[in-house]
Parts: sequence; structure tokens; C-alpha cells
Amino acid sequence: MNEFKSMLTEFFSLTDHAKKYKIEEQLWSKYGVHGYIMITDMSGFSLVTQRYGIVYYLAMIEKMRAVVEPIIKAHSGELIKFVADDVFACFDSAQDVIDCALEINSTLDQINSQTPTQWDICVSIGIDYGRFLRTEDGDIFNCASKFGEDIAQKGEIIISKKAFANLDHTSQYNAEFVCFKISGISLEAYTIK
Repeated sequence: MNEFKSMLTEFFSLTDHAKKYKIEEQLWSKYGVHGYIMITDMSGFSLVTQRYGIVYYLAMIEKMRAVVEPIIKAHSGELIKFVADDVFACFDSAQDVIDCALEINSTLDQINSQTPTQWDICVSIGIDYGRFLRTEDGDIFNCASKFGEDIAQKGEIIISKKAFANLDHTSQYNAEFVCFKISGISLEAYTIK
């Protein structure tokens, strides 16, 4: 990560566009990855911690992690990292990442039906496709976090238009086209139910 940070610091300080371009190319060459990113975010942090306390919510996070990790692996995904109540994973196939997201929601729904409402674990899920940067520490940089953390609601899966277009059989999913405006940019995507 130190090399990554120092390259970014150097990039920021340069005024010569040719040198900036060279550093950018080096970053993409060393840290660039191509594929599908899925980011999940647990819903209800503020409400649950206010009502029941942080230990209560941390117990819910541990349960969510125990459920999600094997589902990611079962769908040929790679768990990149857990950060608080977020999950970062990457996949090589659009089919795998969407099926994984659907199974996560389905499994959590089954668990929630057997526990009291205050223990319900719900996630919002964002999926994107393309080139992204990934450091040795597991940090990733792309749009999936906007969908998963900022836009998707509890239990919702939002997949970028670009990722959805790579599916062989889009008709097998209950998908609806949506367009979001956030932070001054427009994002085209699909919600999958």
C-alpha cells in the first residue's frame, strides 16, 4: 500500500501531464484488475445501536459474515475483505455475482424468519463491472460502493447497466432499469428483486 500511496502523492503533485499519464499507467499496470465487484452494506446501524448498543450490532455483523462468506465462495467469488458491516468480493462472471447476491438475500430472509425482528439482518448490495484498482491491502476503487452503500435500500440489489449487459440470460431475472443522480453524476443501473 505504501507504493500505491506514494505514487498517488507524486501524481497529485505533478504539473507535467506526460509524467502524470506515466504514473497513471503504472498504477493500472500494477494494481488494475478486471471483473465484477460486489459490495454489501448492512442496514440499520444507527437504529440498532441506539436501541440495543454497539455489542448487539457487532454480534449481528459476525452472524452476517458467517453467512455471507461461504455463499461467496460457493459462487466462485473471492472475498476481498470485511470492513465493519460491509463485505467486498470480486467475481469473474456476471451470472455468479448476481446469483450470489440473490442467495445472500434469500438466506438472510430464511434466517430472519426464525429469529425475533430485532435480530433481522438485512443488507443492501451493489454490483459493478469493469476495470478497478485493487491494492495489496484489499482496498478497491470503483462504483459498486455507491450502489451498495449509498443507493440500494434494505434487501435491494443494484447492478450497473454495464454489468447487467454481460448476462447471457437477462430474462431469468426480475430486473427493472433505474437511473440515479448522486454527487452530481448520473448512474444507470438495474434493481434485481
